[in-house]
Amino acid sequence: MTFKKFARVFCAGIVTATLTFSGCGITQGEGVKDGEKTTVAVEDTKSVDKTETVAGIRNTPAVNVAKLVGPAVVGITNKAVARDFFNRRIETEGVGSGVIFQSDGYIVTNNHVIAGAKELIVSLPDGNSLNGELVGADEMTDIAVVKIDAKDLPTAKFGNSDDVMVGEPAIAIGNPMGLEFRGSVTVGIVSALNRTLELSDRKISLIQTDAAISPGNSGGALCNAEGEVIGINSAKLAANGVEGMAFAIPINTVQSIISELMEKGYVARPYLGVTIFDKPTAARYGYQLTIDKGVYVFQVALNAPAGRAGLQRGDIILKIDDKEVNTVTDVRSEVAAHKVGDKIKVEYDRDGKKTTVEVTLQEMPQPSNQ
Repeated sequence: MTFKKFARVFCAGIVTATLTFSGCGITQGEGVKDGEKTTVAVEDTKSVDKTETVAGIRNTPAVNVAKLVGPAVVGITNKAVARDFFNRRIETEGVGSGVIFQSDGYIVTNNHVIAGAKELIVSLPDGNSLNGELVGADEMTDIAVVKIDAKDLPTAKFGNSDDVMVGEPAIAIGNPMGLEFRGSVTVGIVSALNRTLELSDRKISLIQTDAAISPGNSGGALCNAEGEVIGINSAKLAANGVEGMAFAIPINTVQSIISELMEKGYVARPYLGVTIFDKPTAARYGYQLTIDKGVYVFQVALNAPAGRAGLQRGDIILKIDDKEVNTVTDVRSEVAAHKVGDKIKVEYDRDGKKTTVEVTLQEMPQPSNQ
């Protein structure tokens, strides 16, 4: 094929392309064929806005989230006091993340980020640092609220975690490994919903994601593609050979906790007022249980709901609201599913005789009230 023939074939291909893809910026021009004029296609570079083309390709959900939420994600430095091997007081320092949710300085983070703090320092994305004051914390859900003295701060928009779908994009923003890497953005998907993990004999429901989360990300934002916060990053499953398993507290849970922390400084929860053992917990304290079902009542608090209903040391709790409870976690989960003032049915065994009583749940005493 001669060069002239190749040129005609190539140009014809461009003309065909203009019919298939609109807006490609191809216009008509004149060429010469064997001494005669012929119409060929040439590219009109003036009609192509390259800036817009590049922006369209690069303007991903992660870019959008970084712009919308990034300015509202802060660093939180926890300065605490610990004891060394020789029982000497030493100052320790840890760094986590937080999310501004009110422009007058209210920030949500993890309880473990602020636990034991002697001093809290909040580092804003603009480089300023302010002292933080703890408003309230909830160990059970690992949520805390911190306040700084500031106004007109950028805030993050909370989404609806009940609408989150498995497989949709998940973008995490935080400060992995400290403030040196502040505002880091990592991208993944929502791997699973309603993941239940047991931590210290309690169950919490979490969003699972494969977005990279490292130490320092705790308390940061997990967002959807629309730039809404759907969770607060809390934990990573750390084990040999395990990658891409991180967890966030659903934002709907977080919002209900925030409301109580701002109102009371703590979360009011119902309690039975009993110390109970299942076989594993009994073994940890040097006891051996021989029961096949239920949990053993080791101690009943004075004037607690269970005591008022007649439960005693040595009873075996078998059911709560007709649901079998065979572990400490089972009992705590059933009680936690209710509110202060609710009445529950408790079936227990005493010396081989089964009895069912109605227990009115009361508010769990706070350490400051004891």
